[in-house]
Amino acid sequence: MSDTKTFSLTKEQVQSLNPVEGIKDKSQHLRGSIAQSLANPVTGAVAADDTQLIKFHGIYQQDDRDLRNERRKQKLEPAYSFMLRARVPGGICSPAQWLAMDRIANEFGNDTLRLTTRQAFQLHGIIKNNLRPTMQSMKQVMLDSIAACGDVNRNVMCNPNPVESKVHKEVYDWAARISEHLLPKTQAYYEIWLNGDKVDTNQEKEPIYSKHYLPRKFKTVVAIPPYNDVDVFAHDLGFIAIIQNGRLAGFNVTVGGGMGMSHGDTETYPRAADVIGFCFPQQVLAVAEQVVKIQRDFGNREVRKQARFKYTIATRGIDWFKQELNDRLGWKLLPNQPYEFISNSDRYGWIKGYDGRWNLNLYIENGRIADHPDWPLMSGLREVAKIHDGDFRITPNQNLIIAGISEQNKAQVEALVEQYRLNTGEEVSNIRRHGMACVSLPTCTLAMAESERYMPTFLDKMESLLQQHGLESQPITIRMTGCPNGCARPYLAEIGLVGKGPGKYNLFLGAGHHGERLGVVYRDNIGEQEILRVLDQLFAQYVAQRESDEKFGDFIVRKGIVSPTATPQDFHFELQHQAAV
Repeated sequence: MSDTKTFSLTKEQVQSLNPVEGIKDKSQHLRGSIAQSLANPVTGAVAADDTQLIKFHGIYQQDDRDLRNERRKQKLEPAYSFMLRARVPGGICSPAQWLAMDRIANEFGNDTLRLTTRQAFQLHGIIKNNLRPTMQSMKQVMLDSIAACGDVNRNVMCNPNPVESKVHKEVYDWAARISEHLLPKTQAYYEIWLNGDKVDTNQEKEPIYSKHYLPRKFKTVVAIPPYNDVDVFAHDLGFIAIIQNGRLAGFNVTVGGGMGMSHGDTETYPRAADVIGFCFPQQVLAVAEQVVKIQRDFGNREVRKQARFKYTIATRGIDWFKQELNDRLGWKLLPNQPYEFISNSDRYGWIKGYDGRWNLNLYIENGRIADHPDWPLMSGLREVAKIHDGDFRITPNQNLIIAGISEQNKAQVEALVEQYRLNTGEEVSNIRRHGMACVSLPTCTLAMAESERYMPTFLDKMESLLQQHGLESQPITIRMTGCPNGCARPYLAEIGLVGKGPGKYNLFLGAGHHGERLGVVYRDNIGEQEILRVLDQLFAQYVAQRESDEKFGDFIVRKGIVSPTATPQDFHFELQHQAAV
């Protein structure tokens, strides 16, 4: 479809491809009719085609599904609102940026902030008329939502740990450079949201993405061993920092990971990324650009469910991909360098960094920042931000690090932590500390079952079950999503619950504790009672038959409860993994 330098589609090709390709084709570099949609006072929604284009600007159109039926009876349109995702490379923001997002959430949103599994902010409940004021308020503190969603490279993740060494800053700087390098160059965002000058779209160029951008979303992460908190194998492109003698030697490169699938469609499946070689730091941007361009040129633009990068690699083969990458780079990646991961969780509480400053890792249940009647979390963090002399770091596990606290300021922060009862993780069970849930209902359009609203109640019952078996101190990763899209990365959890319908989930087992191996579906379409019954029996087996220091996921594989090697078919209940306990 293209050579190694350019990419374009003819009108005939566009007409034969997925309809979204046609929307991008005529969008004038992501402008579409967004400005006209915003000006339309008759509806709270945007035009149908614009619902695809606003994703490139970091926005999803949603409606309150709890109210949908009642509004339909009253002959009213759905209660439309918008979710906006701010781009925060590596999850690091200043106190001023935190305070701005806090104010925006309360002025234009639903009075909450959501810390995402991709180290970004999400605002929910923004009505159409407040989208521009929201964008402009963010711009005042150097935040934006460009490419936070859409068929482009999204928010680049990076281990947020500020503790270990000076190398972390160097690695983070590379993550930030990747983020900037892979941003779309269109000025549409500035024109529509920030009242920027209009440009001649015929002269506008996208040197990396071209006119039609990517076939689907693309996600890049940077991991710093021994911590795999970014879940590097879950993403399209990953860089594993190799640190030798206290210096950044370079990065192992991973490609082809991805979480999403569709229930019952055996052509869709999660995939763990392959490690394909090593590059030096100064080669990172070239590698990232050429990997993205390969997906641009060869990704499936006909069937959107097959358009992710993982399917491009699965279809053509990893050897083909490596040769294509080498040809485009004009040089070869070096052999993989050794590394080890020991955890994909967070380290809670107070930790002193190499620079003498303090860092406090707080537990934020499912990433939701809100004030509750008996727990003023949002207010407490607001007061911390007012006096904080470091920065804030959103973790890939939806938690928050108050980072870089000076010795002189530590006592003030400690007092606010106590006053507002901010959770340092010390009173939280191990299962909660290793748990994660996506937003799901009532706003996510893809949700089939509850997730964020249900997870705390489910974990109450899990805590009781684990106590019965004497496993309350055992770290077991558990993740829940309301649909198979996999935003909370459930396929890399030792216990993964993926929504199938109201109150029903597919149960995945056998993933590696450090995110190194995918789980496999074990039971299909079961409710809470059956999930707990199945886990009760498995926990009894685990206690009786586990080896010393053996993780739960490893035990499940060793005992043959699920296969250790996941093939695409293994992720669908219709095949081999449906045996009852």
